[in-house]
Amino acid sequence: MSFIAKDSGGGDFKKVAPGVHIGRCFKLIDLGTQEETYEGEVKLLPKVCVYWELTGEDEEGAPLIDSNGDPLVIWQEYTMSLGKKAKLRAALESWRGKAFTDEELKGFDVSKLIGAFCMVNVTHKTSQTSGKTYANVSSLTPLPAALRNAKPAPHFPNVLFSVEKFDQAIFDTFHEKLQERVMASIEMRGLSKQDAAPSRGHAYESVPDDDIPF
Repeated sequence: MSFIAKDSGGGDFKKVAPGVHIGRCFKLIDLGTQEETYEGEVKLLPKVCVYWELTGEDEEGAPLIDSNGDPLVIWQEYTMSLGKKAKLRAALESWRGKAFTDEELKGFDVSKLIGAFCMVNVTHKTSQTSGKTYANVSSLTPLPAALRNAKPAPHFPNVLFSVEKFDQAIFDTFHEKLQERVMASIEMRGLSKQDAAPSRGHAYESVPDDDIPF
């Protein structure tokens, strides 16, 4: 399955400690085309959630695992865009350590991220409205050369979910808020997409086994 770019809900929701941790991308959730209002203007934006399982330690030297012994997971939502100011473009260029070429900017298959390792810089931010502190993905960088032959073994199975090739079994594993987010998409509501972003395209293909397969 490909996603062309022009909260897992499990465990005990233990917060990821701030710092730089080894991350492996294991899940991509296509959120479909979402309506967002910015400065009074309604926009239709294709969205995707990227999930990483983490390896590392917290401030006290304890491993980043939940009460079940599973790796902690962190995720980030992006607009499927490679525009100059797009957060997805900045994250991917930082992850791979180089800028996209003009040819690559014509269309990048985000599904190539599945199985790829990186270093995930996690920071904490407190919401001014709720007062809650959240762990956020601050930046992504390539895995250091010294770790490329010592990558942790994958823990969670790889997951690719598409609203255009809807898989009920995968959808049923999502927590309620994620299900609601997917169901709020233009595609799932059956509304017209004439003003939406171009289709992502969905085609199964092999993913190279590499540190940065993009």
